[in-house]
Amino acid sequence: MFNKKNRSHQPSLTRKNFLSQAGMGFGAMALSGLIQQEECQAQQKNVLLPKPPHFSPKAKNVIFLYMDGGPSQVDTFDYKPALKKYHGQDPKSVIGKLAPTQFNSIGKVTQSPFEFKQHGQSGLWMSSLFPHLSEVADDLCVIKSMTSQFEEHTFANYFLHTGSGLQGRPSMGSWFNYGLGSVCSNLPGYVVLNGGLIPPGGLDCFGNGFLPAAYQGSVFNQGSNPVANILSKDKQEVQLKKLDLLKKLDQEDQQRFGSIDAIESRILNYETAYRMQSAVPDLMDISDESEATKNLYGLNASFKNTQSFGRQCLIARRLVERDVRFIQLTCPGGNGDRWDQHSNLKEGHEKNALSVDQGIAGLIKDLKSRGLLDETLIIWSGEFGRTPFAQGSNGRDHNPHGFSLWMCGGGIKRGMSYGDTDEFGYKAVDKRLEIHDLHATMLHLMGINHTKSTYLWSGRDMRLTDVHGHIIHDIIA
Repeated sequence: MFNKKNRSHQPSLTRKNFLSQAGMGFGAMALSGLIQQEECQAQQKNVLLPKPPHFSPKAKNVIFLYMDGGPSQVDTFDYKPALKKYHGQDPKSVIGKLAPTQFNSIGKVTQSPFEFKQHGQSGLWMSSLFPHLSEVADDLCVIKSMTSQFEEHTFANYFLHTGSGLQGRPSMGSWFNYGLGSVCSNLPGYVVLNGGLIPPGGLDCFGNGFLPAAYQGSVFNQGSNPVANILSKDKQEVQLKKLDLLKKLDQEDQQRFGSIDAIESRILNYETAYRMQSAVPDLMDISDESEATKNLYGLNASFKNTQSFGRQCLIARRLVERDVRFIQLTCPGGNGDRWDQHSNLKEGHEKNALSVDQGIAGLIKDLKSRGLLDETLIIWSGEFGRTPFAQGSNGRDHNPHGFSLWMCGGGIKRGMSYGDTDEFGYKAVDKRLEIHDLHATMLHLMGINHTKSTYLWSGRDMRLTDVHGHIIHDIIA
Protein backbone atom coordinates (compact mmCIF):
# COMPACT_ATOMS: atom_id res chain seq x y z
CA MET A 1 0.00 0.00 0.00
CA PHE A 2 1.32 3.42 -0.97
CA ASN A 3 2.55 5.43 2.03
CA LYS A 4 3.96 8.99 1.98
CA LYS A 5 6.04 8.23 5.05
CA ASN A 6 7.67 5.28 3.32
CA ARG A 7 8.17 7.35 0.19
CA SER A 8 10.08 10.03 2.13
CA HIS A 9 12.69 7.42 3.10
CA GLN A 10 12.95 5.89 -0.35
CA PRO A 11 16.48 6.62 -1.61
CA SER A 12 16.96 7.98 -5.11
CA LEU A 13 18.35 5.57 -7.67
CA THR A 14 21.98 6.59 -8.03
CA ARG A 15 24.56 5.02 -10.32
CA LYS A 16 26.11 3.33 -7.31
CA ASN A 17 22.77 1.87 -6.19
CA PHE A 18 21.95 0.71 -9.69
CA LEU A 19 25.26 -1.07 -10.10
CA SER A 20 24.94 -2.59 -6.62
CA GLN A 21 21.55 -4.10 -7.44
CA ALA A 22 22.15 -5.04 -11.05
CA GLY A 23 23.81 -8.35 -11.87
CA MET A 24 24.04 -9.39 -8.20
CA GLY A 25 26.31 -6.45 -7.42
CA PHE A 26 29.16 -7.24 -9.80
CA GLY A 27 28.81 -3.80 -11.35
CA ALA A 28 29.53 -2.22 -7.97
CA MET A 29 32.61 -4.35 -7.61
CA ALA A 30 33.86 -3.09 -10.98
CA LEU A 31 33.09 0.52 -10.04
CA SER A 32 34.87 0.09 -6.71
CA GLY A 33 37.94 -1.20 -8.52
CA LEU A 34 37.92 1.74 -10.93
CA ILE A 35 37.61 4.27 -8.11
CA GLN A 36 40.43 2.64 -6.16
CA GLN A 37 42.63 2.59 -9.25
CA GLU A 38 42.01 6.29 -9.86
CA GLU A 39 42.85 7.06 -6.23
CA CYS A 40 46.08 5.06 -6.46
CA GLN A 41 47.11 6.84 -9.63
CA ALA A 42 46.38 10.20 -8.02
CA GLN A 43 48.43 9.32 -4.93
CA GLN A 44 51.34 7.76 -6.79
CA LYS A 45 54.11 10.19 -7.61
CA ASN A 46 57.77 10.11 -8.41
CA VAL A 47 59.35 11.38 -5.21
CA LEU A 48 62.69 11.78 -6.97
CA LEU A 49 61.54 14.51 -9.36
CA PRO A 50 63.47 17.79 -8.95
CA LYS A 51 61.99 20.29 -6.50
CA PRO A 52 62.61 24.03 -6.37
CA PRO A 53 64.90 25.25 -3.56
CA HIS A 54 63.62 27.68 -0.97
CA PHE A 55 66.03 30.32 -2.31
CA SER A 56 68.87 30.61 -4.81
CA PRO A 57 71.53 28.02 -3.90
CA LYS A 58 75.28 28.54 -3.88
CA ALA A 59 75.99 24.82 -4.43
CA LYS A 60 74.38 22.10 -6.53
CA ASN A 61 76.18 19.01 -5.27
CA VAL A 62 77.78 17.77 -2.05
CA ILE A 63 80.85 15.55 -1.68
CA PHE A 64 81.29 14.33 1.89
CA LEU A 65 84.77 12.94 2.56
CA TYR A 66 84.16 10.86 5.66
CA MET A 67 87.32 10.18 7.69
CA ASP A 68 86.24 7.14 9.64
CA GLY A 69 87.48 6.85 13.21
CA GLY A 70 88.22 10.44 14.22
CA PRO A 71 91.42 12.12 12.97
CA SER A 72 93.45 13.95 15.59
CA GLN A 73 92.94 17.70 15.25
CA VAL A 74 96.25 18.47 17.00
CA ASP A 75 98.09 16.33 14.43
CA THR A 76 96.34 17.66 11.32
CA PHE A 77 94.99 21.26 11.27
CA ASP A 78 95.04 22.61 14.85
CA TYR A 79 98.59 23.67 15.62
CA LYS A 80 99.24 23.88 19.37
CA PRO A 81 102.81 24.84 20.44
CA ALA A 82 101.82 24.31 24.09
CA LEU A 83 101.86 20.55 23.54
CA LYS A 84 105.59 20.72 22.86
CA LYS A 85 106.13 22.99 25.86
CA TYR A 86 104.32 20.64 28.26
CA HIS A 87 105.19 17.36 26.55
CA GLY A 88 105.50 14.49 29.01
CA GLN A 89 103.74 16.26 31.89
CA ASP A 90 100.65 15.16 33.78
CA PRO A 91 97.61 16.61 31.94
CA LYS A 92 95.63 16.87 35.19
CA SER A 93 98.25 19.24 36.54
CA VAL A 94 98.78 21.19 33.31
CA ILE A 95 95.34 21.22 31.69
CA GLY A 96 93.20 20.84 34.81
CA LYS A 97 90.04 18.78 35.21
CA LEU A 98 89.66 16.20 32.45
CA ALA A 99 86.42 14.82 31.09
CA PRO A 100 86.00 11.03 31.07
CA THR A 101 87.37 9.37 27.94
CA GLN A 102 86.26 6.25 26.11
CA PHE A 103 88.87 4.02 27.75
CA ASN A 104 89.96 6.35 30.57
CA SER A 105 93.60 5.43 30.09
CA ILE A 106 95.14 8.85 30.69
CA GLY A 107 98.76 9.25 29.66
CA LYS A 108 101.01 12.31 29.49
CA VAL A 109 100.57 15.49 27.46
CA THR A 110 101.87 14.51 24.02
CA GLN A 111 103.26 16.79 21.33
CA SER A 112 102.50 16.08 17.71
CA PRO A 113 105.04 13.86 15.95
CA PHE A 114 104.37 15.86 12.77
CA GLU A 115 105.80 19.20 11.72
CA PHE A 116 103.37 22.09 11.25
CA LYS A 117 103.82 24.88 8.69
CA GLN A 118 101.76 27.71 7.31
CA HIS A 119 100.68 27.37 3.68
CA GLY A 120 99.41 29.58 0.89
CA GLN A 121 98.76 33.29 1.00
CA SER A 122 96.24 32.62 3.76
CA GLY A 123 98.87 31.10 6.03
CA LEU A 124 96.71 28.15 7.08
CA TRP A 125 98.45 25.84 9.53
CA MET A 126 98.67 22.24 8.33
CA SER A 127 100.79 19.31 9.41
CA SER A 128 103.26 17.44 7.25
CA LEU A 129 100.65 14.68 6.85
CA PHE A 130 99.16 16.56 3.87
CA PRO A 131 101.82 17.66 1.36
CA HIS A 132 99.34 17.60 -1.55
CA LEU A 133 96.42 19.20 0.28
CA SER A 134 98.71 22.02 1.45
CA GLU A 135 98.98 23.05 -2.20
CA VAL A 136 95.29 24.04 -2.17
CA ALA A 137 95.32 25.58 1.32
CA ASP A 138 93.90 28.82 -0.06
CA ASP A 139 90.75 26.98 -1.17
CA LEU A 140 90.00 25.57 2.30
CA CYS A 141 87.99 26.84 5.23
CA VAL A 142 89.19 25.02 8.34
CA ILE A 143 86.74 24.88 11.24
CA LYS A 144 88.58 24.28 14.53
CA SER A 145 85.73 24.48 17.03
CA MET A 146 83.37 21.65 16.10
CA THR A 147 81.96 19.47 18.89
CA SER A 148 79.93 16.29 19.17
CA GLN A 149 77.51 15.04 21.80
CA PHE A 150 78.93 11.52 21.70
CA GLU A 151 82.35 9.97 22.29
CA GLU A 152 81.59 6.43 21.09
CA HIS A 153 81.89 5.63 17.39
CA THR A 154 78.44 4.23 16.64
CA PHE A 155 76.44 6.98 18.35
CA ALA A 156 78.80 9.68 17.08
CA ASN A 157 78.46 8.32 13.53
CA TYR A 158 74.68 8.39 13.70
CA PHE A 159 74.92 11.94 15.05
CA LEU A 160 77.27 13.10 12.29
CA HIS A 161 75.30 11.42 9.51
CA THR A 162 71.72 11.92 10.70
CA GLY A 163 71.71 14.66 13.34
CA SER A 164 70.64 12.17 16.01
CA GLY A 165 72.56 9.67 18.11
CA LEU A 166 69.67 7.23 17.74
CA GLN A 167 69.57 4.52 15.12
CA GLY A 168 67.01 4.73 12.31
CA ARG A 169 66.94 8.44 11.48
CA PRO A 170 67.35 9.66 7.87
CA SER A 171 70.90 10.45 6.80
CA MET A 172 71.82 13.91 5.58
CA GLY A 173 72.14 12.59 2.02
CA SER A 174 68.54 11.42 2.22
CA TRP A 175 67.41 14.80 3.54
CA PHE A 176 69.14 16.62 0.67
CA ASN A 177 67.37 14.48 -1.91
CA TYR A 178 64.07 14.78 -0.03
CA GLY A 179 64.37 18.55 -0.09
CA LEU A 180 65.55 18.96 -3.67
CA GLY A 181 64.78 15.74 -5.53
CA SER A 182 67.18 14.34 -8.11
CA VAL A 183 68.30 15.96 -11.36
CA CYS A 184 69.91 12.73 -12.57
CA SER A 185 67.44 10.14 -13.88
CA ASN A 186 69.79 7.23 -14.58
CA LEU A 187 71.74 7.18 -11.29
CA PRO A 188 70.65 7.39 -7.64
CA GLY A 189 70.56 10.86 -6.14
CA TYR A 190 72.59 9.69 -3.14
CA VAL A 191 75.66 7.54 -3.80
CA VAL A 192 78.11 6.15 -1.24
CA LEU A 193 81.48 5.17 -2.71
CA ASN A 194 82.66 2.41 -0.40
CA GLY A 195 86.42 2.57 -0.09
CA GLY A 196 86.44 -0.56 2.05
CA LEU A 197 85.25 0.60 5.48
CA ILE A 198 81.57 0.84 6.39
CA PRO A 199 81.36 3.07 9.50
CA PRO A 200 80.46 1.70 12.93
CA GLY A 201 76.69 1.90 12.93
CA GLY A 202 76.56 0.16 9.56
CA LEU A 203 74.36 0.99 6.61
CA ASP A 204 71.95 2.92 8.84
CA CYS A 205 74.45 5.78 8.52
CA PHE A 206 73.26 6.04 4.90
CA GLY A 207 69.63 5.02 5.48
CA ASN A 208 66.40 6.82 4.67
CA GLY A 209 64.90 6.32 8.14
CA PHE A 210 61.26 7.42 8.08
CA LEU A 211 61.62 9.16 4.70
CA PRO A 212 60.45 7.29 1.56
CA ALA A 213 62.76 4.40 0.73
CA ALA A 214 63.73 5.94 -2.62
CA TYR A 215 65.91 8.44 -0.71
CA GLN A 216 68.28 5.94 0.89
CA GLY A 217 71.96 5.89 -0.07
CA SER A 218 73.09 3.47 -2.77
CA VAL A 219 76.43 1.88 -1.87
CA PHE A 220 78.84 1.43 -4.79
CA ASN A 221 81.68 -0.97 -4.06
CA GLN A 222 85.14 -0.80 -5.57
CA GLY A 223 85.91 -2.23 -8.98
CA SER A 224 84.44 -2.03 -12.46
CA ASN A 225 81.14 -3.61 -11.33
CA PRO A 226 80.30 -1.70 -8.13
CA VAL A 227 76.65 -2.76 -8.05
CA ALA A 228 75.60 -6.42 -7.90
CA ASN A 229 73.95 -7.77 -11.06
CA ILE A 230 74.41 -4.46 -12.86
CA LEU A 231 75.05 -6.32 -16.11
CA SER A 232 71.94 -8.14 -17.33
CA LYS A 233 72.26 -11.75 -18.50
CA ASP A 234 69.06 -11.43 -20.56
CA LYS A 235 68.56 -9.91 -23.96
CA GLN A 236 67.04 -6.46 -23.79
CA GLU A 237 63.62 -7.51 -25.06
CA VAL A 238 63.43 -10.33 -22.49
CA GLN A 239 64.49 -8.02 -19.69
CA LEU A 240 61.91 -5.40 -20.69
CA LYS A 241 59.17 -8.03 -20.59
CA LYS A 242 60.26 -9.06 -17.09
CA LEU A 243 60.27 -5.44 -15.94
CA ASP A 244 56.81 -4.90 -17.42
CA LEU A 245 55.53 -7.95 -15.57
CA LEU A 246 57.04 -6.76 -12.28
CA LYS A 247 55.52 -3.32 -12.81
CA LYS A 248 52.08 -4.82 -13.46
CA LEU A 249 52.30 -6.97 -10.33
CA ASP A 250 53.34 -3.96 -8.24
CA GLN A 251 50.52 -1.87 -9.69
CA GLU A 252 48.05 -4.63 -8.81
CA ASP A 253 49.37 -4.46 -5.24
CA GLN A 254 48.83 -0.70 -5.29
CA GLN A 255 45.26 -1.15 -6.44
CA ARG A 256 44.62 -3.66 -3.64
CA PHE A 257 46.40 -1.91 -0.79
CA GLY A 258 46.51 1.74 -1.82
CA SER A 259 49.51 4.06 -1.77
CA ILE A 260 52.33 2.30 0.11
CA ASP A 261 55.85 3.72 0.13
CA ALA A 262 57.52 0.30 -0.14
CA ILE A 263 55.63 -0.49 -3.35
CA GLU A 264 56.11 2.93 -4.92
CA SER A 265 59.82 2.89 -4.06
CA ARG A 266 60.13 -0.60 -5.46
CA ILE A 267 58.72 0.53 -8.81
CA LEU A 268 61.08 3.54 -8.85
CA ASN A 269 64.03 1.33 -7.95
CA TYR A 270 63.27 -1.09 -10.80
CA GLU A 271 63.11 1.78 -13.26
CA THR A 272 66.31 3.40 -11.94
CA ALA A 273 68.11 0.05 -11.88
CA TYR A 274 67.28 -0.53 -15.54
CA ARG A 275 68.72 2.84 -16.53
CA MET A 276 71.76 2.23 -14.31
CA GLN A 277 72.74 -0.81 -16.40
CA SER A 278 74.17 1.50 -19.02
CA ALA A 279 74.97 4.49 -16.79
CA VAL A 280 77.09 2.69 -14.17
CA PRO A 281 79.53 0.92 -16.55
CA ASP A 282 79.98 4.24 -18.34
CA LEU A 283 80.59 5.98 -15.00
CA MET A 284 83.20 3.49 -13.87
CA ASP A 285 85.04 3.29 -17.20
CA ILE A 286 87.81 5.85 -16.77
CA SER A 287 89.64 4.92 -19.99
CA ASP A 288 88.60 8.28 -21.42
CA GLU A 289 90.52 10.12 -18.66
CA SER A 290 93.97 11.46 -19.58
CA GLU A 291 97.13 10.12 -18.00
CA ALA A 292 97.69 13.56 -16.51
CA THR A 293 94.33 13.35 -14.74
CA LYS A 294 95.05 9.85 -13.46
CA ASN A 295 98.42 10.99 -12.12
CA LEU A 296 96.75 14.01 -10.52
CA TYR A 297 94.53 11.72 -8.46
CA GLY A 298 97.35 9.32 -7.58
CA LEU A 299 96.12 6.37 -9.63
CA ASN A 300 99.73 5.46 -10.43
CA ALA A 301 101.06 5.94 -6.89
CA SER A 302 103.19 3.27 -5.27
CA PHE A 303 100.87 2.93 -2.24
CA LYS A 304 97.85 0.80 -3.10
CA ASN A 305 95.43 2.72 -0.88
CA THR A 306 96.44 5.99 -2.53
CA GLN A 307 95.41 4.43 -5.82
CA SER A 308 92.07 3.09 -4.56
CA PHE A 309 91.01 6.28 -2.76
CA GLY A 310 92.22 8.41 -5.66
CA ARG A 311 89.99 6.41 -7.98
CA GLN A 312 87.05 7.03 -5.65
CA CYS A 313 87.76 10.77 -5.80
CA LEU A 314 87.87 10.63 -9.60
CA ILE A 315 84.55 8.76 -9.67
CA ALA A 316 83.13 11.43 -7.35
CA ARG A 317 84.03 14.09 -9.91
CA ARG A 318 82.36 12.03 -12.64
CA LEU A 319 79.25 11.72 -10.46
CA VAL A 320 79.17 15.50 -10.04
CA GLU A 321 79.33 15.84 -13.81
CA ARG A 322 76.30 13.54 -13.99
CA ASP A 323 74.34 15.71 -11.53
CA VAL A 324 74.26 13.24 -8.63
CA ARG A 325 73.11 15.33 -5.67
CA PHE A 326 74.98 13.84 -2.69
CA ILE A 327 78.18 11.75 -2.83
CA GLN A 328 79.95 10.25 0.16
CA LEU A 329 83.34 8.58 0.22
CA THR A 330 84.56 6.17 2.88
CA CYS A 331 88.18 5.32 3.63
CA PRO A 332 90.13 2.22 2.61
CA GLY A 333 91.10 -0.33 5.23
CA GLY A 334 94.49 -1.74 6.13
CA ASN A 335 95.93 1.44 7.66
CA GLY A 336 95.73 0.40 11.27
CA ASP A 337 92.37 0.91 12.96
CA ARG A 338 90.79 3.46 10.60
CA TRP A 339 91.79 6.95 11.84
CA ASP A 340 91.13 5.52 15.31
CA GLN A 341 94.68 5.36 16.66
CA HIS A 342 94.47 4.43 20.32
CA SER A 343 98.05 3.28 19.84
CA ASN A 344 100.73 3.77 17.17
CA LEU A 345 99.24 7.11 16.20
CA LYS A 346 102.19 8.20 14.08
CA GLU A 347 102.15 5.11 11.86
CA GLY A 348 98.36 4.92 11.62
CA HIS A 349 97.83 8.61 10.79
CA GLU A 350 100.66 8.52 8.26
CA LYS A 351 99.05 5.62 6.38
CA ASN A 352 95.58 7.13 6.51
CA ALA A 353 96.82 10.51 5.29
CA LEU A 354 98.89 8.87 2.56
CA SER A 355 95.73 7.12 1.40
CA VAL A 356 93.58 10.23 1.04
CA ASP A 357 95.87 13.25 0.62
CA GLN A 358 96.68 13.10 -3.10
CA GLY A 359 93.21 12.03 -4.25
CA ILE A 360 91.46 14.82 -2.33
CA ALA A 361 93.90 17.49 -3.53
CA GLY A 362 93.51 16.16 -7.07
CA LEU A 363 89.71 16.34 -6.74
CA ILE A 364 89.81 20.00 -5.67
CA LYS A 365 92.23 20.95 -8.45
CA ASP A 366 90.27 19.02 -11.07
CA LEU A 367 86.90 20.47 -10.09
CA LYS A 368 88.43 23.94 -10.04
CA SER A 369 89.95 23.57 -13.51
CA ARG A 370 86.59 22.42 -14.90
CA GLY A 371 84.64 25.27 -13.31
CA LEU A 372 82.79 22.88 -10.98
CA LEU A 373 84.28 23.76 -7.60
CA ASP A 374 82.13 26.86 -7.10
CA GLU A 375 78.97 24.73 -7.30
CA THR A 376 80.29 21.68 -5.45
CA LEU A 377 80.39 21.72 -1.65
CA ILE A 378 83.14 19.50 -0.20
CA ILE A 379 83.30 18.52 3.49
CA TRP A 380 86.16 16.62 5.18
CA SER A 381 85.39 15.34 8.67
CA GLY A 382 85.48 12.49 11.12
CA GLU A 383 82.92 11.86 13.85
CA PHE A 384 85.04 13.49 16.60
CA GLY A 385 88.64 14.37 17.40
CA ARG A 386 91.28 13.05 19.76
CA THR A 387 92.81 13.98 23.11
CA PRO A 388 95.94 16.16 23.43
CA PHE A 389 97.26 13.70 25.98
CA ALA A 390 98.24 10.12 25.28
CA GLN A 391 96.31 6.95 25.70
CA GLY A 392 98.97 4.53 26.83
CA SER A 393 102.29 5.70 25.44
CA ASN A 394 101.73 6.51 21.75
CA GLY A 395 98.03 6.80 20.99
CA ARG A 396 95.18 9.25 21.59
CA ASP A 397 91.66 8.59 22.91
CA HIS A 398 88.35 9.97 21.57
CA ASN A 399 87.64 13.66 22.09
CA PRO A 400 84.21 15.13 21.23
CA HIS A 401 84.87 18.46 22.99
CA GLY A 402 86.69 20.21 20.16
CA PHE A 403 87.91 19.01 16.78
CA SER A 404 88.69 20.18 13.27
CA LEU A 405 87.07 19.71 9.89
CA TRP A 406 87.27 21.66 6.67
CA MET A 407 84.91 22.79 3.94
CA CYS A 408 85.64 23.89 0.40
CA GLY A 409 83.90 25.21 -2.74
CA GLY A 410 80.13 25.67 -3.04
CA GLY A 411 79.77 29.13 -1.47
CA ILE A 412 82.42 28.72 1.25
CA LYS A 413 84.99 31.43 1.98
CA ARG A 414 88.46 30.35 1.01
CA GLY A 415 91.77 30.39 2.85
CA MET A 416 90.44 30.94 6.35
CA SER A 417 90.07 29.25 9.71
CA TYR A 418 87.09 29.62 11.99
CA GLY A 419 86.83 29.15 15.73
CA ASP A 420 89.46 27.78 18.05
CA THR A 421 90.18 25.35 20.84
CA ASP A 422 92.11 26.08 24.04
CA GLU A 423 95.91 26.21 24.01
CA PHE A 424 96.06 22.40 24.16
CA GLY A 425 93.55 21.71 21.38
CA TYR A 426 91.31 20.01 23.92
CA LYS A 427 88.01 21.93 24.09
CA ALA A 428 86.36 24.45 21.78
CA VAL A 429 86.53 27.91 23.40
CA ASP A 430 85.95 30.34 20.53
CA LYS A 431 82.90 30.18 18.21
CA ARG A 432 81.93 26.75 19.50
CA LEU A 433 79.88 24.78 16.96
CA GLU A 434 77.71 21.68 16.92
CA ILE A 435 76.99 19.15 14.18
CA HIS A 436 73.52 20.70 13.85
CA ASP A 437 75.20 23.96 12.79
CA LEU A 438 77.16 22.11 10.12
CA HIS A 439 73.98 20.51 8.76
CA ALA A 440 72.09 23.82 8.80
CA THR A 441 74.90 25.49 6.86
CA MET A 442 75.14 22.68 4.31
CA LEU A 443 71.39 22.85 3.67
CA HIS A 444 71.53 26.64 3.41
CA LEU A 445 74.26 26.48 0.77
CA MET A 446 72.07 24.14 -1.25
CA GLY A 447 69.16 26.55 -1.09
CA ILE A 448 67.22 24.82 1.70
CA ASN A 449 65.88 26.50 4.82
CA HIS A 450 66.67 23.86 7.44
CA THR A 451 63.70 24.88 9.59
CA LYS A 452 61.25 24.39 6.73
CA SER A 453 62.54 21.12 5.27
CA THR A 454 60.35 18.88 7.46
CA TYR A 455 58.62 15.51 7.31
CA LEU A 456 55.61 14.58 9.43
CA TRP A 457 56.46 11.48 11.44
CA SER A 458 55.39 10.18 14.83
CA GLY A 459 53.04 13.11 15.32
CA ARG A 460 55.41 16.00 14.65
CA ASP A 461 57.37 17.69 11.89
CA MET A 462 60.87 16.19 11.86
CA ARG A 463 63.95 17.74 10.29
CA LEU A 464 67.68 17.02 9.94
CA THR A 465 68.57 19.65 12.53
CA ASP A 466 65.75 18.64 14.91
CA VAL A 467 65.03 21.84 16.90
CA HIS A 468 68.65 23.02 16.75
CA GLY A 469 71.12 24.41 14.25
CA HIS A 470 72.42 27.85 13.31
CA ILE A 471 73.83 28.80 9.93
CA ILE A 472 77.54 29.66 10.14
CA HIS A 473 77.22 32.90 8.17
CA ASP A 474 80.83 33.96 8.80
CA ILE A 475 82.19 31.20 6.56
CA ILE A 476 79.81 31.81 3.64
CA ALA A 477 81.20 33.77 0.71
